[in-house]
Amino acid sequence: MTKFDDQYWMQKAMECAQRAEAIGEIPVGAVIVKDNELIAEGWNQSITLNDPSAHAEMMAIRAAGQVLNNYRLIDCTLYVTLEPCSMCAGLLVHSRIERLVFGATDLKTGSAGSIMNLVQEPRLNHQLEVTSGVLAEQCSEQLSAFFRRRRQEHKERKKARQRKEED
Repeated sequence: MTKFDDQYWMQKAMECAQRAEAIGEIPVGAVIVKDNELIAEGWNQSITLNDPSAHAEMMAIRAAGQVLNNYRLIDCTLYVTLEPCSMCAGLLVHSRIERLVFGATDLKTGSAGSIMNLVQEPRLNHQLEVTSGVLAEQCSEQLSAFFRRRRQEHKERKKARQRKEED
């Protein structure tokens, strides 16, 4: 059996992020791996589902629980393109994910080391092994390109409204 590495699985998470972007969501993707096998994937769907909890990590963990028929994801690794927020970091602790691997850091809401480190908080009953920065540049660029495009589209809509008002 071929053993895939962190970069391979992060690429898979980036493919999930593309699925989010294709439906107008912020491009964040996640995959869960156990015994070197993909068991679940997720991507942001908060806007589509009108659900503020429908982050990529949440969607992947929900799917993994169904696949494993267990609410504990023992010996699993989560790969996600963006550092988890506090909601998702808390979920990772509760699900007993063994390892978290993320790409881009999130300096506004990152809770795996950037603004806080909930996933390794010693007062909690579970701490995760964390590897950060895997394909960080590519993950960051995927997000940055999305937001650049969104800002440009917003400018264009604003200009079109102004032209319409002038007519």
